[in-house]
Amino acid sequence: MPVDLNKTASELLSRIERCEAKIGVIGLGYVGLPLAHALHQGGLPVLGFDIDQGKIEAIAAGRNYLVHLGNELVTTLRDSKRFEATTDFSRLGEADVIIVCVPTPLGRHWEPDISYILETAKAIGRTLRAGQLVILESTTYPRTTRDDMMPAIMAAAGERGQSLEIGRDVFGAFSPEREDPGRKSHSTSTIPKLVGGLDEASTELACAVYRKGVTTVVPVASAEIAESAKLLENIFRAVNIALVNEMKVVLDAMGIDVWEVVRAASTKPFGFMPFYPGPGLGGHCIPIDPFYLTWKAREYGHSTRFIELAGEINTSMPHYVVDRTVRALNGHAKAMKGSRILIVGLAYKADIDDVRESPSFELIEMCRHHGAHVDYFDPLVPATWAGRKHDLKMQSVKLDAATVASYDCVLISTAHSNVDYGLIARGAKLVIDTRDAMRSFEKEMGERLVRA
Repeated sequence: MPVDLNKTASELLSRIERCEAKIGVIGLGYVGLPLAHALHQGGLPVLGFDIDQGKIEAIAAGRNYLVHLGNELVTTLRDSKRFEATTDFSRLGEADVIIVCVPTPLGRHWEPDISYILETAKAIGRTLRAGQLVILESTTYPRTTRDDMMPAIMAAAGERGQSLEIGRDVFGAFSPEREDPGRKSHSTSTIPKLVGGLDEASTELACAVYRKGVTTVVPVASAEIAESAKLLENIFRAVNIALVNEMKVVLDAMGIDVWEVVRAASTKPFGFMPFYPGPGLGGHCIPIDPFYLTWKAREYGHSTRFIELAGEINTSMPHYVVDRTVRALNGHAKAMKGSRILIVGLAYKADIDDVRESPSFELIEMCRHHGAHVDYFDPLVPATWAGRKHDLKMQSVKLDAATVASYDCVLISTAHSNVDYGLIARGAKLVIDTRDAMRSFEKEMGERLVRA
């Protein structure tokens, strides 16, 4: 059924459909940059915003700081008259549609930190005008768009004497990002896009925007449904990964190979989906998003015991890996204290340079706490940089026969496909494999190979 739009909404919809509406994307990171590219490819003019001047300069130089996306993506944007990137947030008033792609981390006590959303909302409010649509993509708890972001925008606008009404003069929606860095089977333009507005007009407008750059757009009844769907997607993964991680610990004690168990179960053509164990969770979603719902649930008098248990299991995995390393070293007449350990893989998953929430950082710090000397090798991460939780100030070592032989233990945390595992198998005194990367060298390594 067609939505009855007022004059302001109708004019904005017409501008979107004619590719005349300028799209402002706030946050040119793992979500915002590929989204800006997809909408630009759909014919829309895009103005990108970021607080990091280094990103703006990299785009101007045609260098993609998101290595897995390739330089062509940024050169396409840089060379277009329909794209510009800036750190000047006073220009937000130029955008007809503003899409917010900012971080939503956890605080020190595992509480949601929506400060980036609220600060961005204030910046939007300082230039807000009639006829603008604001879409939040950052993962968060239900009702953030309606109860937190939009009121902060309107409050900042009110301080300027602007008297605007949501659904009449300005519009708001939520559309969860579904980026999976490094995935080859899907891209921003081919992953179905959920869209839920604060009202019917907002949903209609937001859907029109995304249809310019995304093949399949799925409208839902409200922003809250879209917010909750994103949490469900990531909680589903977190819970199932926790299940297989717990299975790993139990089966290891029984001398049973969990990787073979998962492969065997995967032969069932229905009722089963394979998930794989690891040294802990990484990335911008799965380690964080479930705790957004557990926190919000308490406001409504509910506890999310199942979700919290999954979180406990997953966050305990680095401890389990380090404990297995200690025991394995003891089995080779070595103490952890004073041992030289090489961590292979700093990124949170294979074949990307994304280190956000990577369990490798936890492994490094835990091994150091036990008195070990720790280095890392990652062909995609030549050096570490300061993050919200860690600032290791480390550089990747070179992987060659002499390097491998100089360590008491090689701990594989991330299984990049371009690592010479044969070199490791031949030269390592001991290998702790958390990713089943050494499967083909199992016989020749014997007791030098330990799975964790």
